[in-house]
Amino acid sequence: MSVPQGTVSESAPPRRSPERSQQSEPHGRRWSGIGWGFVVKLVLLAIVNAFGLIGVFAAVQAESWIIATAAAVLLIAADIVYFTKRALPLKYLLPGLAFLLVFQVFIFGYTAYIAFTNYGAGHVGSQDQAVAAALAQGERRIDTSPSYPLAVVEQGGEYGFAIVDDGEIKAGATDRPLEVVGDASGSGAPTDVPGWNVVPRGTFLGDPALQEQIVELRVPVSDDPNDGSIRTRDGSTGAVYLSTLTWDADAQTITDTASGVVYNATDDGQFVSADGAALPTGWVVNVGFDNFLRLVTDPGLLEPLALVTLWTFVWAALSVIIPFAMGLVVALIFNDPRVKGRKILRTLFILPYAFPAFMSALLFRGMFNAEFGVINEFFFGGANIDWLGDPWLARIAVLFVNVWLTYPYYFLVCTGALQALPSDSLEAASIDGAGRFRQFRAIVLPLVLVSTAPLLISSFAFSFNNFTVIYMFNSGGPAIPGAPYALGSTDILISAIWRISGVSGGAADYGLASALSILVFIVIGVISALAFRQTRKLEEYQ
Repeated sequence: MSVPQGTVSESAPPRRSPERSQQSEPHGRRWSGIGWGFVVKLVLLAIVNAFGLIGVFAAVQAESWIIATAAAVLLIAADIVYFTKRALPLKYLLPGLAFLLVFQVFIFGYTAYIAFTNYGAGHVGSQDQAVAAALAQGERRIDTSPSYPLAVVEQGGEYGFAIVDDGEIKAGATDRPLEVVGDASGSGAPTDVPGWNVVPRGTFLGDPALQEQIVELRVPVSDDPNDGSIRTRDGSTGAVYLSTLTWDADAQTITDTASGVVYNATDDGQFVSADGAALPTGWVVNVGFDNFLRLVTDPGLLEPLALVTLWTFVWAALSVIIPFAMGLVVALIFNDPRVKGRKILRTLFILPYAFPAFMSALLFRGMFNAEFGVINEFFFGGANIDWLGDPWLARIAVLFVNVWLTYPYYFLVCTGALQALPSDSLEAASIDGAGRFRQFRAIVLPLVLVSTAPLLISSFAFSFNNFTVIYMFNSGGPAIPGAPYALGSTDILISAIWRISGVSGGAADYGLASALSILVFIVIGVISALAFRQTRKLEEYQ
């Protein structure tokens, strides 16, 4: 039955205008675009922005403008990428790129920057900090200085002093001279210091470490270091101390008023007198390629470092060749189906790989001990063989330990490579009359190398920087006679860098250590690139 024009069918729903349709829709439906996913993203980005802003402000406060700028750029990029509906690939790539910049590019760039400076023991701060340290060393109390009522205060984990002077409360810390923070209501020590937390006297009197820190604390009186600083002996009263050294910023000199000696600022970041004497505290300056030149021109450093470099290459090469050969031989043996109990034996052979390397190195250190070690006792009839004290024996011992730790890895890799070999090639070679050695040399070894060559190259780079075994087994010893930085006969370049950096004690030379790190990076990169290029020749065997 046809419906006349102008009438509405009972089964057809009435039409509604768009405006009325939107007004009649439920409220939650109109906000369907904002769900839990958006809320979670908003919360996460709020946390990221909070920590990011803290980092930016900290970098600005430390005057690290490059870090502050980079952090701000990353933060803005994260907000743009995750709040826009476009740039979908960047939503997945940005976290990885950020971590790459922070943990790889920045670290390498900062290491390169340090390599061109004299940063190290005696050169760890700015010139202003060096001046303050120099003046502090010759401080004496002024006889006419009054005793100020004093309170120990704290702000953000940093301790300082607050005194009452002419009805005003002045507070400051080591890096912040005294400044007026409020009016004093009495003449005694201030009990309420605006912007600071007053530390009760009983708190640091009951803590010897904190008490010593308070006694050593110096708070400058003003921006001019020649005005002296406030010091205290009991935490309740303070006095002004002046140094016998005076600083002339215009002439860039420090003068000892007691002896009349003048120390001039030099381009290498030191205060040096006319007779060559230098003040112990210097500052960081750019030294160009001096650190790199020292590595090849300093006679006292060149010979021991050459021995360390040669041993590093020998160590890295043998740490790959010997374990790989052992792993391949063992894999060939246990790949033969005629061997009974292969699963159990394979498990036993890979047990060294399951042990933590540092624990194994420590255990072997005791086993190789000349006096009570089981190596001498059980295998050499109790002979007093000084494995850890003789340079060549120490090298053999640490190499043995590393082979014992790493050959199971190559055993597993070679087992997988052997099981993936095409059986038809071996059968065809056998039919043609090729013996087992011929098959191994012409077919098995080339095909195994095709799949394991990248692993061997990465293992070489790892062995080149294998600090754990070297340090845990013998701490790089025995020492090379006359070598600087206590370099040892089993030290490799990475442990030499560790010693030069001063982490193990002694004078720290971060600039020289960074320069050596850059050279090690270049050497490994060049060797790896050449090795990967040579591995392409093996592809013709596939």
